Amino acid sequence: MIIKESRVKIRNSAKAVILKEDQLLLTKNQDEQGVFYLFPGGGQEHGETLLDAVKRECIEEIGMEVEPGEFCFLREYIGKNHEFASFDSGVHAVEFYFSCSLKGELKGDDIPSSPDSDQIGIEWVRVMELENVRMYPKGIVTSLKKYVEGRKPSIYLGDIN
Repeated sequence: MIIKESRVKIRNSAKAVILKEDQLLLTKNQDEQGVFYLFPGGGQEHGETLLDAVKRECIEEIGMEVEPGEFCFLREYIGKNHEFASFDSGVHAVEFYFSCSLKGELKGDDIPSSPDSDQIGIEWVRVMELENVRMYPKGIVTSLKKYVEGRKPSIYLGDIN
C-alpha cells in the first residue's frame, strides 16, 4: 500500500507565557495597521520536541534562554475562519502554550538572534491592559487572566484569533 502525503499541512508551534508579577513579556511587532503584540514562540521543526522549540524560539525572538514549565493552553488557528482569511485561508496551526521563566535578568541590550520580520522589539505588558492593545490571539485574554489569578481556565481554547 502506498500512502500519499497530504497537501494540507497542520503546523505545530510552541509559545511562551512569561509572567513577571502582573506583566506578560510579548514580542512587539508592526505592520501597515500599526503595532501589535504576540507571544514569543514559533514553529516546531521536524524531530524537535515542543519544549525544545519554545526554548529555541525564545532565543530567536527575545534574545534570552527560558526554562519551560507547565503546559497552559492549546489554541487552534484555522485561517479561513478569521479576519485574515484573504491571505491566511490555507493556514491551520496548533499552538501549545507553556509557562516559562527567564534564565537570568532581561536587559535592554539582549538581542534576538532571529526576530520575526515584523518584530520591532519586546515589551512587558500588564495583563489587565491586554484588552486595550492589539494582540494575537485576542481570544486568550480571558483564560490568561484566570491563569494569572490562580483560577482554573480552560486549557483548550479552540479555533480563536
